[in-house]
Amino acid sequence: MKKWTTDTWKNFPAKHLPVYQDEVELNAVLGKIKNYPPLVFAGESRSLKKELAKVVEGKAFLLQGGDCAESFAEFHPDNIRDTFKVLLQMSLVLTSSASLPVVKLGRIAGQFSKPRSSPVEVKDGVELPSYLGDNINGMEFNEKARVPDAKRLFRAYSQAASTLNLLRAFSQGGFADLRQVHLWNLGFVKKTEQEKKYKQIEDKISDALDFMEACGINPESNRRLRVVNFYTSHEALHLPYEAAMTRTDSTTGEYHDTSAHFVWIGDRTRQPDGAHVEFCRGIKNPIGIKCGPSLKSDELIRLINILNPTNESGRITLISRFGANLVESGLPKLIRPIKKEGLNVIWSCDPMHGNTIKATSGFKTRPFNDVVKEVKNVFGVHQAEGTYAGGLHIEMTGQEVTECTGGAQKISDQDLSSRYHTHCDPRLNASQALELAFLISDEIKKNSQYSKNIIKAAS
Repeated sequence: MKKWTTDTWKNFPAKHLPVYQDEVELNAVLGKIKNYPPLVFAGESRSLKKELAKVVEGKAFLLQGGDCAESFAEFHPDNIRDTFKVLLQMSLVLTSSASLPVVKLGRIAGQFSKPRSSPVEVKDGVELPSYLGDNINGMEFNEKARVPDAKRLFRAYSQAASTLNLLRAFSQGGFADLRQVHLWNLGFVKKTEQEKKYKQIEDKISDALDFMEACGINPESNRRLRVVNFYTSHEALHLPYEAAMTRTDSTTGEYHDTSAHFVWIGDRTRQPDGAHVEFCRGIKNPIGIKCGPSLKSDELIRLINILNPTNESGRITLISRFGANLVESGLPKLIRPIKKEGLNVIWSCDPMHGNTIKATSGFKTRPFNDVVKEVKNVFGVHQAEGTYAGGLHIEMTGQEVTECTGGAQKISDQDLSSRYHTHCDPRLNASQALELAFLISDEIKKNSQYSKNIIKAAS
């Protein structure tokens, strides 16, 4: 491998990067951001990598979820709190049902930029550059809003910092105390099948905590009962910003992208000789790779060898995104060579991006049944291949939106317009996300037990 610096990515072809009209202003903005405090710390990223190594071994499960694209308009402490609540609810369901610890990783505090299928958008015969995310340009359909503005990076950094500050308070300040589990219920989850099941889990945990307290183990004497480890992630798409946020760890001399604990490379930017792969090979954060139907097995192996030449466990998470009907034909072609090479990876499932359709009402949506079907098909394939399906990657929100059709709420095409708030792709609402956790918890348990038997037989 050639020598790496935070700027070597500039020597490689780069896709889906914004073109700024004023390079001088962009460099001035990036120069200031380079001197801003890190948003996360190298030690936190190393801790996450250790937890992810347990997922590789089949001893934990990765739950990664949050906004499709964070926006300036929806930035509010209640929205952050409610998304955090839902992820806690989901992990509680999965831990209780599957008897596995859950690594909690949010698509939050930095998930602004989005690659688009087309560089332009046309409305009523008017063509403008596509919306690329609030840290680049505006969603409003006018010429001025769609011009990339470097100063937006300042606001994105500020929002990420504020979000992280609140998340740390929630996760470490007592809000996640298991004794407060009943406070995690959201109003619109009530009077649904999920609420009844969730209440059973609450009662089960309460009984266990009562027993532990009788033995002298309580949140006051055991910190692990009142705090959770919660990490942040986003797509490493805007390379100038990611490079500006990369720092040298004073304890090890290693480079870490301090914009998030975990970053991933998208399905559109995972070229082995591309700028995004070049940037990510030099940072020590855990790295995700989105794996779609166009990815060939030899290309995937090459990517992993570039990004993880020492085969470090917990470094690489492969996030499959095929679409419900393509999983069974496409996923085994990637699993088998990875298994044969003995590469240490987490296999995670993104059931959102391959199941996007345009509803008859004109809104982009994702049928809930297709989301569930893809997850179950992924688990089925891994069980057939003797590998562990160790993660779930979803776009969701704690808000009561109507963006994905179906689920227990029976959201129809006609309902989409009532609360369709996303700035990019449709998200599961809290009820649908929790319902998904219940529907797949048994699958996770079966897959985990199957993987443990495989590992036990091999040893």
